[in-house]
Amino acid sequence: MMKILEKSAEEVKQTLGYKLKNGLATLADEEEACKKPKWAYLFAINVNGADIRRCEEGACKDPEWAYRFALYIKRANIEKCQEAACKNPFWAYAFERANIEKCQEAACKDPEYAYYFAREVKGADIRRCEEAACKDPIWAYVFAKDINRADIRRCEEVVCKNSKYAYWFAKDIKGANIEKCCEAACKDPYLAYLFALAVKGADIRKCEEAACKHPQYAYWFAKYVKGADIEKCRKGAASDEYWAEEFAGNIG
Repeated sequence: MMKILEKSAEEVKQTLGYKLKNGLATLADEEEACKKPKWAYLFAINVNGADIRRCEEGACKDPEWAYRFALYIKRANIEKCQEAACKNPFWAYAFERANIEKCQEAACKDPEYAYYFAREVKGADIRRCEEAACKDPIWAYVFAKDINRADIRRCEEVVCKNSKYAYWFAKDIKGANIEKCCEAACKDPYLAYLFALAVKGADIRKCEEAACKHPQYAYWFAKYVKGADIEKCRKGAASDEYWAEEFAGNIG
């Protein structure tokens, strides 16, 4: 049994992954290393005399390792690595030693990284990033919240397609159209209740109408929202025995 284990251990030591991890790789292993992007990168960074161009060719088959190659390997062909990295929006955003326009084009294929690009990269085209971010309500919301010169109306138009983000927009964004956001938020009884509770200038009656479509939120509305129509809320709560009893016991 010991001999079998010793043989297995010796075989493990011969794998390229083991060699790269433990500093045992030699130039003779370069051809095998360059078959996998991660290994090609590790070979270039760890083995003296490595053929940088050959390793780069291997690493650039994957956006992440193309990015890492450009970042850590001296004499890397930045343009070539960038070309490979920009096939993925995240690595396009992360690429700093870069042609901004090329990276931005790739980053803007994803609303999330369009937002991060606008926030983090000096010289970003804000309007272009905004157009991409506004393909998704959550990133339209954070764009308006965090990016100087964001077009509030444009972001708001997208955000108001989603009740939750319409509520957040009205609560957090200076200059939000409260009426428009309220209309969107009131498609959900819970968010209608929150809107009335937390947003200055909310249309209490409109929010109440929506909240009262659910007995629990009708009760909460009567209990916590100043100016609530108690009788209207009572009728909303009455459709559920539990909330009707809570209403009678705690509100009257």
